[in-house]
Amino acid sequence: MAKVAPSILAADFAKLGCEIECVSSADYLHFDVMDGNFVPNISFGFPVLESVRKITDMPLDVHLMIDSPSRYVSEFAKAGGDIVTFHVEAESSDKIHKAINDLHKLGKRAGLSVKPATPAEVILPYIDSLDIILVMTVEPGYGGQKFINEMLPKISNVRRIIDSRKVMCELEVDGGINFETAKLCVNAGADILVAGSDVFRAKNKDEYISKLHQLVR
Repeated sequence: MAKVAPSILAADFAKLGCEIECVSSADYLHFDVMDGNFVPNISFGFPVLESVRKITDMPLDVHLMIDSPSRYVSEFAKAGGDIVTFHVEAESSDKIHKAINDLHKLGKRAGLSVKPATPAEVILPYIDSLDIILVMTVEPGYGGQKFINEMLPKISNVRRIIDSRKVMCELEVDGGINFETAKLCVNAGADILVAGSDVFRAKNKDEYISKLHQLVR
């Protein structure tokens, strides 16, 4: 069964604690960090992550959409992130390797993310040391975007790479996930579904997550 990771980017921050409690049946809690440079939007950083860590035992899945992420991966791990994923487009190869090693030394899981226009093959130099590969199914930077159907072959390609290398690495997808696109992504090989707007807009968030789990069982 695929895992579900609600993105708090879509939550109501006036009642964030309650919003997180309402999605506690999910597998991970997705935490999007944006710096206004790598992507044209700004979200939140260490203080919010530290606060979220205090109120939930859910695994925190931190997605860094920032320039030069190697400078900050350890700090986000120490602030509460269990998984820290950053973009392959945002860093040099040597620093990517170092960032992955730094996360592993802290006992954290390390992930790389690729934008829609980035070919799947860029992950090959790092695949043996990764715990997560995140395929963006929208352009990173804003929630509520429409799923890019052309990413389905890319998801399948990443799945083949993971399976052929026989590595213990999960395949995550992020962007435009709903009941329809979730099924498509899982059929293409996804292990983790990041869902934001549809989860947090649901009248009964726990019920929505349950239905999503059942759909991709």
